Amino acid sequence: MPSAVRFGVNYTPSEGWFHHWLDFDLDSVRADLDSIAALGLDHIRVFPLWPYFQPNRTLIRPRAVEQLVALADAAAERGLDVNVDGLQGHLSSFDFLPAWTRTWHRRNLFTDPDVLDGQENLLRTLAAALADRPNFIGMTLGNEVNQFSSGPHPDPDRATSDEIDTWLARMLAACEEGAPGRLHLHAEYDATWYQDDQPFTPGQAARHGAVTAVHSWVFNGTAQRHGRTSVPAEHHAAYLVELSKAWADDPHRPVWLQEVGAPAPLVPAEHAAAFTEATVANALDCPGLWGITWWCSHDVSRDLADFPDLEYGLGLLTNDRKPKDMARALERAARKPSQAVPRARTTALAVPADPAVRSLCAPGGPVFDAFFRLVADGARPTTVLDTLAADREHLAARGITEVVTPDQVLPHPPGGTRS
Repeated sequence: MPSAVRFGVNYTPSEGWFHHWLDFDLDSVRADLDSIAALGLDHIRVFPLWPYFQPNRTLIRPRAVEQLVALADAAAERGLDVNVDGLQGHLSSFDFLPAWTRTWHRRNLFTDPDVLDGQENLLRTLAAALADRPNFIGMTLGNEVNQFSSGPHPDPDRATSDEIDTWLARMLAACEEGAPGRLHLHAEYDATWYQDDQPFTPGQAARHGAVTAVHSWVFNGTAQRHGRTSVPAEHHAAYLVELSKAWADDPHRPVWLQEVGAPAPLVPAEHAAAFTEATVANALDCPGLWGITWWCSHDVSRDLADFPDLEYGLGLLTNDRKPKDMARALERAARKPSQAVPRARTTALAVPADPAVRSLCAPGGPVFDAFFRLVADGARPTTVLDTLAADREHLAARGITEVVTPDQVLPHPPGGTRS
């Protein structure tokens, strides 16, 4: 039987990248999906570009929606389920925002009433178009939309955390209205967990939507500081999975590792398979993991200009649909017979509940360093909010028997015994 954990890929079309929506070729899409299904994966994450689907606030192009449904149906024919990101948003260093939100029509993405009406309508429409498809997993609000809300974005749409909370609730409700009962969620890049002034908070990530999504990229300082074969680099995805659990109200809330990849040159191509194998194995040791969705399916063609260099080689498959060594590593994990559910992680590291100091959890911070000191010493740590560290009922619900602080861990030399 296949593993209970889902294995999938973020679908990057081999021809035209996401601009393929402008010249949609279902035969090309089918060939891409054949190459994905051949790896034994069970789902894809799909990215309809917002300006192409909703070029005017009151115009959602019917033909674009039909093409999205056709893609989903082609995926179903190949045994692939589909998650759809609605507000696209931001991908691979490029922003894709409709003209009715920018320049002469500059309006805040998270607070303007007209923009919210438009977003809500698009999400509801896309969800409703797929609601009767058995292979439709659900909607993700957008790809890393938190990058629009704060620096380092050069032109952020500022909002408070309360305003973001309202935005998330409203947009997720639109998805639910369009496709009741599906797995609807939101997803942010790791500033949510690491950046003190980011208005998208860890609590929102762990409480809004059906699952918590984490996106793990070791070019955030982890690989630069520690190297590609280090404990922090090979366990970074597992760290984010376990870090997210500190803020969850539900002790059994599932976590989706929705993006993770092997970025060159920090992870050179010849070492990508080993990095993939280690990252996946360590993530699978996290209880409550919903799935692993690799970034990405196919390389970006070198015919396309101005991408950061690392983006061209992230695919499991080449631009001509040939699997790389790291594709085989993911395939082996996906095809492996179902394993026992990982046992509970009984040691918890206390993390600050205050999002204003969440940088303590970032690479170089004491929480980050303490977590990986524990891992290096053979522990299987999770995390708990410092405000809940003495709550016996909460700890028992999560199977936690020991809580330690970064100060208790960091002075302790590797290989020794905690006092």
